Order: sequence, then structure tokens, then C-alpha cells
Amino acid sequence: MSKETKLYLTRAGKLGEDEELALDNDLSIIGFRDIPSLESCNDYDSVFKIVEAQMPGAKPRAIGNRAGQLWAFSVAMKEGDLVVMPRKLTSQIAIGRVAGSYSYREINGELRHLRPVKWIRPDAPRTAFEQDLLHSLGAFMTVCNISRNDAERRVESILSGKPDPGLSLSIARTKITHPIAQPVDTEENLDLAQVAHDQIVAHIQTRFAGHALANLVDAVLKADGWVTKVSPPGADGGVDVLGGRGPLGLDNPRLCVQVKSQNSPADVTVYRTLQGTMQIFKADQGLLVCWGGFNKAVLSEAKQGHFAVRLWDSRDLVEAIYRTYESLPAEIQADLPLKRAWMLVQESTES
Repeated sequence: MSKETKLYLTRAGKLGEDEELALDNDLSIIGFRDIPSLESCNDYDSVFKIVEAQMPGAKPRAIGNRAGQLWAFSVAMKEGDLVVMPRKLTSQIAIGRVAGSYSYREINGELRHLRPVKWIRPDAPRTAFEQDLLHSLGAFMTVCNISRNDAERRVESILSGKPDPGLSLSIARTKITHPIAQPVDTEENLDLAQVAHDQIVAHIQTRFAGHALANLVDAVLKADGWVTKVSPPGADGGVDVLGGRGPLGLDNPRLCVQVKSQNSPADVTVYRTLQGTMQIFKADQGLLVCWGGFNKAVLSEAKQGHFAVRLWDSRDLVEAIYRTYESLPAEIQADLPLKRAWMLVQESTES
């Protein structure tokens, strides 16, 4: 990896509305729809002037925030730089490389700010990233440069399919002084809810590894009113949990659950195996839980089975835990101590 390679975070809409468009077309697409083309800009000052003209009466800090992000996207990014896009629709982070220059052109009938990006690994699970690196990726902003905690080297490792190597001792002993790519303090713009969620995910990953994850899923289902039977550790015949309704669990619907604790996306083989197991057990419904999420092929095929099979990744399971927490067994709550907290929603700097 070149020492000049930088790492940028980009987002594809507040609700992830441009994610699939970006991934399908090998692009990074950002909002800022009220800002015209920046193709004539070659430095921060020229970007600032265009943004300032579109924000009459705005405070200099607000103008600078937007201008900094747009400068990073249109000018600072260079071909070969790394790009990460935290996905809103799944618990995954897409990783790619900048493949060309900024452009302002029409896509899907609308003029947009674009960068060509070769998305090499579009479905890296958030669980593949260590907590400090996820914290660095937790900025609320649409675009920013990530340089803390040796982020470039570590994302490069994840991109190649290896685990996050973590912060090296030599880096940990040295204060990181690399400048961020725009005059915006990312620490002031953290998505605190996502940071808290990632901490909970990391805790579950440590405390409920392997078959213990199936026991956690079983506890959630029981709290939701299912009468269940968990398969013992070892070969499970394609099913980890069987569930039914009624006092004995004999009433419909019948549920067949497969739990995968792997830290990588599941493929269609796992999905089709569950479908076959459902037929063997004459189950009406299926639940496939994969801690590392699912690849694009699974998500596409699962649309056809929407009313028969549900997919849960780490985020879905944690949300189910939130929903049922007060009804979970005391031993589960002891291993997973949570407290509900309310906070004022921070205004996003996305556009």
C-alpha cells in the first residue's frame, strides 16, 4: 500500500436511499443537491465560494462544514484512495477504491455529485472492524477523511479479506498527527447511537460466541411468545431452533431457525439449506440469523421468500433484544447488561 493512500468515508443518503444505485454503478453518490457543479474547482477556496453563494445568511461555520466535505469529495480524493461507505440498509460497510475524477452529471434523471469507485468488497460486516476503527467511522458527516488509529492500513487488510489487525503497538505509542481532509472536527459529529450499538454488538460477539448465539436467539424468541426447542451443540441437521405457538408449541405457525455465528456474509447455500430444512420439518416460517450478514445473492433471492423466511444480521438481532430485553432471562441480562437512554437527536450534516 502506498504511503500516499488516504481513506475517505462517504454516505449514500440519510436513509441509504442511494446505496444500491451507487453499488450497482460503481459510484460514490452524495447529496448536497442544492450545490451546483464543482468541476471548475481545484482548491478549498473555490469550493467555499460556490457553497457560500448558495447559502446566503448562513454562519461561516455552517458554510465551512459543507464546503469542507464537498472539497474532500471533489478535489482532495485521488484515484487509488480507499473509500468506505457505511450502509444504512444492512449491517455492512462497502469498501472500494476511487477509480476516477469527480463529475457532476445526470443519473436516474437527476444531476448529482459523483465519483467513480470500484466497490471491491461491498458487504464487509461491521463486526469485521475493531471498536476503535468503527468509532472513527462513526462521523455524522456525508464525507470525511479518516486518518486516526492507522485506519488506512487496517481497512486495506479488511479489503483483502483478512481480519482487522488492530492498532499496532508502534502507532499506539505515537500520537496520530495526520490532518483530516477538511476543516471539520469529526469528533463533534459522531453518531452516538451507532457508536453505542457497535459497543453492544462487540460485547455480544465476545460473550455469545458459537452455539451461545443460538441460545441467545432462542431466548429472544421465547420472550416473543414462541415455545422452542434448541438443538444441542454439534451437528444440528440444518436447524438450531424449532418453535411453535400454543402452550406446547404445537400450534401454527411452525418456525425453523438456523443460526450462523460466522463473521462473514452468508451465501445462498445457507439460505437454500434452510428452505430445505423447513420442508423436512413442515415449517411454515423460517428465520436465518447470520452474525456477519448476507451477500447480495442472498438478499436478492430472499425477496421471493419474503412471506416465508426472515433474515437477521447482527443489527436485526440486537434490535430484537432491545424489544424483548425486559422479558429475557436473568442470566442473559446479567451477561448483557443494558440500560435504556434517551438523548437529543443530533442534526445530521448529511445532505
